[in-house]
Amino acid sequence: MDKIDLHESTWVHDTALLYGHVRMGAESSVWPNVVMRSELYHIEIGARTNIQDFVMVHVGGTTPTIVGDDCSITHHATLHGCTIGNKCLIGINATIMDGAKIGNNCIVAGHSIVTEGSEFPDNSIIAGAPAKLVKQRDNGEANAMNAKFYVQNAKNYAKGQHRFSDDDLRSFGFLPPK
Repeated sequence: MDKIDLHESTWVHDTALLYGHVRMGAESSVWPNVVMRSELYHIEIGARTNIQDFVMVHVGGTTPTIVGDDCSITHHATLHGCTIGNKCLIGINATIMDGAKIGNNCIVAGHSIVTEGSEFPDNSIIAGAPAKLVKQRDNGEANAMNAKFYVQNAKNYAKGQHRFSDDDLRSFGFLPPK
């Protein structure tokens, strides 16, 4: 039986498909054509985390999929039975496989393949196929800002607004103050 547990402030696009046992934290968002399936174990998505267009989230054969707070899982990424810390950015078309663990404040570069059982410490920049640690730097603030941007974007979409207002753009520093 499905057990979909969404915080009341979570926004899920109508085309997203969620099956099995999925839990999502406050102000998280699920964008068009996302698929989340958990026939075994569970999927847990933290607060203010965005799961962008065409992402596939599935559990592993022996592991759940857990994503922390303030993360951005970008377009076409695949998460398969892995654990991702807080304030991480997973790049476009990256794949993270069963049992892999990504620390806090990390970036996984687009098109990277994080192989089964790989572990990366906090503040890692990870790239390649297979993925390797290429640099260490605290990316938490920038990654949290990206997640904050998506929180506002989801609030706008929930109201039928598909573009940012000038006030939104000012709040993110894209326009000068009035």
